[in-house]
Amino acid sequence: MTPVRTLCLALCLGGLCLSVAAPVAEAQQGPLRIEITEGVIEPLPFAVPTFVAENPSAGQIADQVSRVVAADLAGTGLFREIPSSAFISPVTSFDAPVAYADWKAINAQALITGAVSQGSDGRINVKFRLYDVFSGAPLGEGLQFGGGQGDWRRIAHKVADQVYARITGETGYFDSRVVYVSESGPKDQRLKRLAIMDYDGANVQYLTDSSTIVLAPRFSPSGDRILYTSFETGFPRIKLMDLASVSSRALADLQGNMTFAPRFSPDGATVVFSLSQDGNTDLFAMQLSSGQTTRLTNAPSIETAPSFSPDGSKIVFESDRSGTQQLYVMSAGGGEATRISFGEGRYGTPVWSPRGDMIAFTKQNAGRFHIGVMRTDGSEERLLTASFLDEGPTWAPNGRVIMFTRETAGAGGVSQLFSVDISGRNLRAVPMEGGASDPAWSPLLP
Repeated sequence: MTPVRTLCLALCLGGLCLSVAAPVAEAQQGPLRIEITEGVIEPLPFAVPTFVAENPSAGQIADQVSRVVAADLAGTGLFREIPSSAFISPVTSFDAPVAYADWKAINAQALITGAVSQGSDGRINVKFRLYDVFSGAPLGEGLQFGGGQGDWRRIAHKVADQVYARITGETGYFDSRVVYVSESGPKDQRLKRLAIMDYDGANVQYLTDSSTIVLAPRFSPSGDRILYTSFETGFPRIKLMDLASVSSRALADLQGNMTFAPRFSPDGATVVFSLSQDGNTDLFAMQLSSGQTTRLTNAPSIETAPSFSPDGSKIVFESDRSGTQQLYVMSAGGGEATRISFGEGRYGTPVWSPRGDMIAFTKQNAGRFHIGVMRTDGSEERLLTASFLDEGPTWAPNGRVIMFTRETAGAGGVSQLFSVDISGRNLRAVPMEGGASDPAWSPLLP
């Protein structure tokens, strides 16, 4: 095994550093690859031996990082972890030769090895390699991540993102956050406050108290700001929060009017939202730098839940202009809109995929709620879920997974966050305490 030689270039943002660790001899590109289709996929078996602790203080963190990497990959439904009880040979040194025959014997197709060290200042360093067991070669170059002791979860997510990307050919989504509405109390007196967490439910932080109702938080494209709707004044008003300072301000002073359902443009310079005045609800756009507002729709109907296409050229929204709640697409500057939903039932809360090829939505039909996806012209509609109440989809940064709210029936019903793959596979609850609704997925963290 050739040693890892760390390059001198490093990217350090928010206390977290990334450097490329390039082997002296260039790693071979193996054939290991998951081709993700809409059919049934047999999960790829992988092994993650506990990362080697290179000094005594790194022992606990090495174990924790290994477990998060394994949980990230297994949680996608695309990978199956081989338990450590099946291992034939231990990994006691990061630079020891890989005993490929031992890993083949237990049918591991991918092997992830790593090492963790901790300095006297508490900062940790994590390095890993990914191996294609059956070709007997590394898959890509080794990588090395560094950060503060409190960054170990983020580092683990970054390792998993790299493994996921190399095997699937798609960008990962583990090093990301979700902002949502935390709920507590009985159904008829529910207390709501904004909260933020890692994508997997860990590291929950509360952003507001429960003194006023808050709804529909939305991340900025850079992930440093949040738009949401607040009932602090007694009726809905849009507020803008800076996450670094956790301070908020009203988006605009539109006296006597209700504003809600905000969303950023892809460049973060514009906010599109619904405004109700004189008994009518239309879509408006506001330039954040100047506060200048432009009316986008002007119809005797309710227009709401706008969402930009990734290139910023179009907006999808819901409207009852045809007599029932349906989805429409128009130019980002307003003008004539084209209806794209034509199935049975009512459609709402559309959200454009980060890839630009699909739109997720909520559908209500025959007493059931569904999360679904369709092409941007309305074709190839596919329902992914069905329950008493599923609503409010949000896309993972790579456009592969959708998170949404599921509420159970009855007076004691509670709201919980679920996720599902866009093929309809791998429906699972997000592990977290308490009730939750209105999730919004951030972009990948820097």
